This record gives sequence, structure tokens and C-alpha cells, in this order.
Amino acid sequence: MTGNQRRYLRALGQRLAATLHVGHDGVTDAVVGQADAQLTAHELIKVRMGENAPRSRHDIADELAGRTNAELAQVLGRTALLYRARADEPTIVLPP
Repeated sequence: MTGNQRRYLRALGQRLAATLHVGHDGVTDAVVGQADAQLTAHELIKVRMGENAPRSRHDIADELAGRTNAELAQVLGRTALLYRARADEPTIVLPP
């Protein structure tokens, strides 16, 4: 993913509310399942990581992106922005 594409996704993500929360249990199978379902429905999601998360916020965001086959667009504070294009009819068209 290019820097221009990340910038575009960050701009889209500004108006999103965090729809997924990672707590003290970290990245569980339930969290991965929820993230997968939300990425399928919306393509771009914002994930909030709690203060009592077991690892660093970057590690959690990287693991969640890897387990859901998503791209990590941004980690800002305790919030991560994940993107995964739909296989059929993507709604977000990335710039070149």
C-alpha cells in the first residue's frame, strides 16, 4: 500500500467511530471473528485498544491485521485503522 493510499484511508477514517474494542484479553478468536465480519461489511474499521491490553498497541494492531488479512492504515494513540477490500464489488476505490 502506498503512502497516498494510506493518506486517503486516514481521511476516510476520521469520521468513523471505533466499532471494535480490544481489552485485557488481547486479540482473541472472538475479536478476530468480529473484525473479520466488520471488514467484510464495511471494508474500513476503527479498532480501539484498551489501556489494560496485554501488549503494545502496535503489536496488537499488527496481529489483528495479519489474522484478518487486512492492511494496517494507521495506529494513532490507542486507535488502529484497518482496511480490507471486498473481493466482489469494493465500495472504497483507492487512488493509484
